[in-house]
Amino acid sequence: MGIRVTAVDCGPLTLDRGVLMTGSSGLITVPTAAYIIEHPKHGVILFDTGVNYRVADEEEAEVYWGPGVRAAFGCGLTRDMAIDRQLDKLGYKLTDVKHVILSHMHLDHAGGMTHFPHAKFYVQKVELRYAWWPDPFSTAVYCLNDYKDTRGYHFIQLEGDADIFDDGSIRLITTPGHSPGHQSAIVRLEHRGPVFLGADSAHLQAAYQSLACMPFDWSIERVTDSYHRMRMLEAAGVELVFSHDPDDFARFPHDGEWAD
Repeated sequence: MGIRVTAVDCGPLTLDRGVLMTGSSGLITVPTAAYIIEHPKHGVILFDTGVNYRVADEEEAEVYWGPGVRAAFGCGLTRDMAIDRQLDKLGYKLTDVKHVILSHMHLDHAGGMTHFPHAKFYVQKVELRYAWWPDPFSTAVYCLNDYKDTRGYHFIQLEGDADIFDDGSIRLITTPGHSPGHQSAIVRLEHRGPVFLGADSAHLQAAYQSLACMPFDWSIERVTDSYHRMRMLEAAGVELVFSHDPDDFARFPHDGEWAD
């Protein structure tokens, strides 16, 4: 049996499209996708961990994220949407997760880290360092509470692309711009072929197609460079999906292997 992949929504956001794509407007509700990957040799792997479960409670979110942040992002997380409950619904235990890949450490992607103190975490070294001391303009999208207790975790601090199992099944591709150390993953599915889990390398397919950035992007120049790298991958037959694109999420399986 090949790799199985399930997409789960760990924190839907309702906000103006202009926050996700410059030059756009109007309210849009988007998922915050985390991907549960079952590898026949290496067990359960997570690609991102969504929003922290404490944000499901409006009052607790005011402390955990800070005053007004939950409302500003239009976060609609319920307790059952958090990654621990999503895993439980699919029949997994938290200890089944042996590997966690963080695309980056923004508050809607690294929120569930502390459920997995036993796992190996794969993160770009520059992202890990930046998360602990971000530039002032980036502080709104990094939440120290997500990772302040993770100093003793097993971090694999990467500096560039990586084939994490040295077998081509999951390759990590650097796609900086949205954050300094943003990375994406190419998962090779047996019948579907390579699928690019792009996280926030683009927030919407429309943004990627038009080379549009967003206000929270760390570097417009690096975003554009990453877009061009993705276009090369797409031209080579790699299918691109993004964590906040509603259509991408809708066509992804939510209860097991992506049907071919």
